[in-house]
Amino acid sequence: MTENTQQQTAPTTELPTTYAPAEVEGPLYERWVERGYFEADAKSEKPPYTIVIPPPNVTGALHLGHAFQVTLMDALTRRKRMQGFETLWLPGVDHAGIATQNKVEQQLAEEGKSRHDLGRDEFVERVWQWKDEYGGRILGQLRRLGAGLDWSRERFTMDEGLSKAVQKIFKDLYEDGLIYRAERIINWCPRCLTAISDIEVEYQDDAGELVSIRYGEGDDSLVVATTRAETMLGDTAVAVHPDDERYRHLVGKQIKLPLTDRTIPVVADTHVDPEFGTGAVKVTPAHDPNDFEIGRRHELPSLTVMDEHGVITVHGPFLGLDRFEARSAIVGALKEQGRIVSEKRPYMHSVGHCSRCKTTVEPRLSMQWWVKVGPLAQAAGDAVRDGSVEIHPKELSRRYFDWVDNMHDWCISRQLWWGHRIPIWYGPEGQVVCVGPDEQPPGTEAEGWTQDPDVLDTWFSSGLWPFSTLGWPEKTPDLAKFYSTDVLLTGHDIIFFWVARMMMFGLYAMDGEVPFKTVALTGLVRDEFGKKMSKSNPNAVDPLDWMNAYGSDAVRFTLANGANPGADVPIGEDWVKASRNFANKIWNATRFALMNGATIEGPLPDASEMSATDRWILSRLNETVAQVDAYYEDFQFAKLSESLYHFAWDEVFAWYVELSKTTFFAGGEGAKVSGRVLGEVLDVMLRLLHPIVPFVTDTLWTTLTGGESLVIADWPKDSGFRDEAAEKEIELVQRVVTEVRRFRKEQGLQDAQKVPARLTLDGTPLVAHEAAIRQILRLQPEGEGFAATATLPVAGATVALDLSGTIDVAAERKRLAKDLAAAEKEKAQAEAKLGNEAFLAKAPDNVVDKIKGRLAKADEDIARIQSQLTALPQA
Repeated sequence: MTENTQQQTAPTTELPTTYAPAEVEGPLYERWVERGYFEADAKSEKPPYTIVIPPPNVTGALHLGHAFQVTLMDALTRRKRMQGFETLWLPGVDHAGIATQNKVEQQLAEEGKSRHDLGRDEFVERVWQWKDEYGGRILGQLRRLGAGLDWSRERFTMDEGLSKAVQKIFKDLYEDGLIYRAERIINWCPRCLTAISDIEVEYQDDAGELVSIRYGEGDDSLVVATTRAETMLGDTAVAVHPDDERYRHLVGKQIKLPLTDRTIPVVADTHVDPEFGTGAVKVTPAHDPNDFEIGRRHELPSLTVMDEHGVITVHGPFLGLDRFEARSAIVGALKEQGRIVSEKRPYMHSVGHCSRCKTTVEPRLSMQWWVKVGPLAQAAGDAVRDGSVEIHPKELSRRYFDWVDNMHDWCISRQLWWGHRIPIWYGPEGQVVCVGPDEQPPGTEAEGWTQDPDVLDTWFSSGLWPFSTLGWPEKTPDLAKFYSTDVLLTGHDIIFFWVARMMMFGLYAMDGEVPFKTVALTGLVRDEFGKKMSKSNPNAVDPLDWMNAYGSDAVRFTLANGANPGADVPIGEDWVKASRNFANKIWNATRFALMNGATIEGPLPDASEMSATDRWILSRLNETVAQVDAYYEDFQFAKLSESLYHFAWDEVFAWYVELSKTTFFAGGEGAKVSGRVLGEVLDVMLRLLHPIVPFVTDTLWTTLTGGESLVIADWPKDSGFRDEAAEKEIELVQRVVTEVRRFRKEQGLQDAQKVPARLTLDGTPLVAHEAAIRQILRLQPEGEGFAATATLPVAGATVALDLSGTIDVAAERKRLAKDLAAAEKEKAQAEAKLGNEAFLAKAPDNVVDKIKGRLAKADEDIARIQSQLTALPQA
């Protein structure tokens, strides 16, 4: 079933009595790294398997979302490595322009300085110092989690090679007419003083105000509603729908804009919804993206009325006011003129905030650099349509197409100092020159040449990640061996921002070769009640706390066990505790097995030499191997984790080990056979579990087998062995044991309490399992004076129990009689309501269904209690 090619030493049965993750995990991980297990060889003839980690921010710390995705990527790469692939899982971090600059600016503020006090060059040097001292700590935390990354290939989006790649693709796109400079509406943060991407805008419901303002006079007036009264100073039109009869007489006319000496036209535009509000909207092209498009269609002027800090720059009375101060002042002035028709306060509406500093984002007309995405997005969409790239789960493909098929040009410039500076130089005569890698600037500052002050959006460089990390634009051995990458595993929340950009750039730079063959989309980690985890909420969890308390394996198994494709993942501490218990169970059961003869020495005995119990567990083992393989190929981590849990805990530990104890205790040839079978089962089971829970499994496996490490062991294969007859036979045993256990529990017997019993197993396959059944159920042989006071027919057998002296029969009858009376009363009440036609005519369906459920439950309780009474000894 397995082909272990490692150098083996004699196995030892020495294991500590308890598993201590804190003592095992750190040293074991360092041993893996020192031995080079995770380093990929570009010269290898093995087939490649490549994943590049979504680069966390250099400012970041490990959170459960990172831990979740890293666990799944680690599972994929560990399995592929065991399957014989030359596996590269490449690590690295993103320079995180805004976040990192903010960190250093905060440090400077504490010193009473700003970046302008230092100047650009000295400030950038200060950021590099911060990065060297504090940045990248998340990578150390990934080691703590057990991530099998190739640390010899660690990359940083600002390192020399990746910076060269950024400069190269910028020049290529520029020369192909796919990068241009233009004045457009962007998301602007008045605090960070830069354009920000859509993904860096967080929307939340804020309590604002909705004011309705009358523009114009008399019959030539109309009412517009706005939550941003301060922008009215920049209105250059009012728009109505062309089919709206209410305003047809106004289209083309000029109306007076309140508080100003300007008149503005009424224009007809299909963007306006005549059913919303008054059907008339103010148009401020310089401060709203939709208004900007209306302005372009109708050739309206764009008036900027706020500076980069959000301060009003026009119209005397409001000049110099902050945007929010101006809002109140303008509404007050409009009231004085009788222009306010209505006010709604508070008015809850969705408002964008900068994800870094939480400042309200301001749409702003600004001169920026843009990528013309049309042809690039077309190629990115076609790659999924023609099957070159598979999105998993498939139902999320629609969201991908919605994005790439309707993508707007991408603003790539940021008004920062930290990042890849735009490689454009402006000359004294208006020249514009793009400088590629290894090219010299066209002139000096003294000669009147200056470089564009902006840097590129962080997503620009991370969009190159699948190939720049492998050495592009150089034709490196890594690029030849490991591109295209196999799987991109990432959250569905950044499918638009990162996945689409990598698709566009990968297809463009790599001559149509896709950056990854499969996009496996995950959900988001939430708390156990399904709520989003946030630092501002008390439900935020530091995964390191859980790893310290319960071990990394416990956190990993909990995360994998909740990972259904594309679905959000709830997680709570009790679930991590349960996973810790699972790791302990694996440890204790393996320790028991080692002390009782489990071995991998020699070939497996022939099936004819095995007991039905042995054949059953091997049949179940092979079925589990097949299931796990199928689930991996479909990225069904939750199902494969559940399958492994069920096999290990329920079938191996709860049934096979328990059923085999009598064989082990008896010794002889049967014990040797079962010992070899148990060794095989543990060997394969630990291999299957290893990608999810690597630490405890590697420790146990090396002890069991004497092998070097599970990291480089062979992945199990389904041998095809199945034994339906043995499976049916053990199913009968399980039915007997389960039924008797249930009866014992109902009678209040303790698990360890022994009860005399007569087992009538003749004529059934159960006869071979009598010793095991008695061992598990604590059933003593019938002795002198045995009297069957309870008889249980099950699975073609009869189990007669002598309960005399074990329970207070009279007290038990009294208790059960009371329970029976309560159940019969519940049944009568439910039947009475369901028999009442007047009640049924008025009651909602859900109420009727609930009463039907109560009736069914009462019937079940009555049958169960009557069965218990019948089984009790006669007084």
